[in-house]
Amino acid sequence: MKLPRLASTLLIAATLTVPFTLQGCNTAAGIGRDVSAGADAVTESAEENKSY
Repeated sequence: MKLPRLASTLLIAATLTVPFTLQGCNTAAGIGRDVSAGADAVTESAEENKSY
């Protein structure tokens, strides 16, 4: 089956873009966990050191 040049180009672009998009989602999830862990540490420290 022969695809027109534009369709071939779009197929190649999509094939190359999808893995990077999925990797970006994974990285964003990791950053979210890191930020959450940092916030938990700050909250715990504040609870331990409150003076009232």
